Amino acid sequence: MDRRDFLKGAGALVVGFQMVGGNTAQAQFGIAPIAGSPPGDQVDSWIAIAADGSITAYSGKEELGQGIATAQQQLVAEELSVPFERVKLIYCDTGLTPDQSYTAGSQSHPANFNHRNLASAAATAAEALFKLASQQLGVPADQLTAANGVISLQSDASKKVTYAQLVGGKKLNLTLDRNAKRKHPSQWKVLGKPIARPELPAMATGQFEFVHNVRLPGMLHGRVVRPPVIGATLVSVDENSVKEMAGVVKVVVRKNFVGVVAEKPWQAVQAAQKLKVNWSPSTGLPKQADFHESIRKQPARDLLLVNSKDTEPALAKAATVLKSTYYHPYQMHGSLGSSCAVADVQGERATLYSPTQGVWYQKTTSALLLGLKPENIRVIYRHGSGCYGLNGADTVTYDAAILSQAVGKPVRVQLSRKDEMAWENFGNAWTIDERAGLSAQGNIIAWEHEAWTAGLGNRPGANLPGNVITGFLAGFQPAAFSPGPAQEPSSYNNGSNGIPSYVAGHAGGSDGGTGTIRSEKVLVHNVVSPFWTGPLRSPARLPNTFAHECFMDELAARVKADPVEYRLRHLRHKRVIGVLNAAAKAAQWETRPSPKPGNPKAGAVTGRGVAVVAYEGDNGYTGIVVEVAVDQDTGKVTVKRMWVGIDSGPISNPDGLRNQAEGGALQGMSRALVEEVTWDNEKVTSFDWRTYRSLPLGFDIPTIACVLINQPDEEATGAGETAITVIGAAIGNAIFDATGARIRQTPFSPERVKEALKART
Repeated sequence: MDRRDFLKGAGALVVGFQMVGGNTAQAQFGIAPIAGSPPGDQVDSWIAIAADGSITAYSGKEELGQGIATAQQQLVAEELSVPFERVKLIYCDTGLTPDQSYTAGSQSHPANFNHRNLASAAATAAEALFKLASQQLGVPADQLTAANGVISLQSDASKKVTYAQLVGGKKLNLTLDRNAKRKHPSQWKVLGKPIARPELPAMATGQFEFVHNVRLPGMLHGRVVRPPVIGATLVSVDENSVKEMAGVVKVVVRKNFVGVVAEKPWQAVQAAQKLKVNWSPSTGLPKQADFHESIRKQPARDLLLVNSKDTEPALAKAATVLKSTYYHPYQMHGSLGSSCAVADVQGERATLYSPTQGVWYQKTTSALLLGLKPENIRVIYRHGSGCYGLNGADTVTYDAAILSQAVGKPVRVQLSRKDEMAWENFGNAWTIDERAGLSAQGNIIAWEHEAWTAGLGNRPGANLPGNVITGFLAGFQPAAFSPGPAQEPSSYNNGSNGIPSYVAGHAGGSDGGTGTIRSEKVLVHNVVSPFWTGPLRSPARLPNTFAHECFMDELAARVKADPVEYRLRHLRHKRVIGVLNAAAKAAQWETRPSPKPGNPKAGAVTGRGVAVVAYEGDNGYTGIVVEVAVDQDTGKVTVKRMWVGIDSGPISNPDGLRNQAEGGALQGMSRALVEEVTWDNEKVTSFDWRTYRSLPLGFDIPTIACVLINQPDEEATGAGETAITVIGAAIGNAIFDATGARIRQTPFSPERVKEALKART
């Protein structure tokens, strides 16, 4: 059943309107909606009220484990004054739902909970229902009230009409009333409540359908054969090497892509292992030990974020100038379950069951890959392995699509651990120089930030299947790279958090930053990576904030100032100040300089560190205080306690917000302490749980206290990537407070800790 038939059968309320401020895909990611998407300026693209009064909501923002589906269901229930259970939410199905670009970048909450898209659709539909009820009951709309899908007279509840009676299968062709009002948080009865995620019982009892569990009639199973080393190309394939194996259906070769299809999963695994494939030698990899410094010398595409053009003379006049360099490694998503997809390509049509974060872009890029018309491809989101970024979800969908097309039957592909971990799009590596000048009074008068980051590929977008490994092996190129000098910034944009929180952020004729330092320069050098890269939870923002917030601590220590007080001295944004103060208050922060006085130079010691961020400049605010224990004999760091202050505007679901803060802090803790991609001269060597370390099961979980700051009169912002952005810096600062040793490279392995302890003065 397609959307047109669904709506016809439901007898839905249809309200047309013009979207204020444009469509979300274009506004958020600079990409226009894909042709064929339900129009974003029509309420019926978002809301359907059936003849029986049931409500279906449609969203282009999917549930990835972050709880946004529950919050969206709450949103629609709230605006339409019905119980939470009355609303059914359908998300990310190109046959039914609008194109809202990616579910990424902490954009789902601001996109759908402010004054456009799902929120606007629900508010406009509610107002239209009140107008219809006013006409039918013969009373002014302001004398009516709504509850449980019924609109009644406030003074006489017997005078009422249901949503089902009002709709009656008719369409309401109305232009959006731009004054259609959202309910104020003070009126909320469903939103703002800690409603549990309804899918969790099915997950806990093994009844939930992940993409791994999708089964189609006649479905076969596929396995891919990746190159053994970086840069290798296909020389030959001996199909006869698996010809006699039980269950083998077909060996599929397309340029440098190789895969096998079999009747059963284990048969596909065995065939992929036995298939004789010859590859050319590796093109070679740079030495890992020298990599961070080597990227400074590569051709770069430069970007200036702010430039006051006076930092050099300001630094020359400074009483003290400090400079530090920070290093952040390649890291991987390391999803607990390897990625999986199911494709059914039959002739000129295809249906793809995919865990992609961009179903509409999976649709158009798969069309390129398969040589089909986009309108003949339907992509249906199914939950996959969690990642908060770009793991193997898109590439495994391409794997399944290519193999299904080759055999003309549905094919399920689940990547092996090595096929995913050695070839996924890693989070970028960074080298970052920070330089600042201090006045005689110890205040910061100038700040320069210069960074080098290595990237290759990314999300496939609307037309770049070559941005991930399968598309590249099948003959498509990744996004082109053109070195070039930086242009002067014409407007303030801190989407990467490259701009420190403590500078004015002057660009485009106004100050967009959150700080007071007016002499400022931020320059980024983008270079080509030897590995595939892409967004990993808080891409760019985490490495940049690690450098900013550790350097801020170094400056405070130099002038013997308290780290919290020193930050407040250079901040001017009330919400950044608010989350910093909230975390410090919850932690009962002791005002003093770092490092902690009296700690011995051996044995176990404790310390605390702080960090704060305005995520993307204005998309959520978090301050954090961390307490660590450091065993100075072994170098082991243990995080004991965390206090997180978080502000994301009106709190749609406090449990969901708390889960995001806690989960982000724990994932950030893993990335700060143990995670790092490794390689030799020709291949990635961290390709399983022995060689790529993350926090193991049974690790010591710190006590986490969250201070949720409700802002009912502010815009909704993101929350999923704020806590993870600051945790690494806070841990680094806590290690310094405990030991007096400054570590400027993550992860904070025992070896690095011991090396820093030896080097301390």
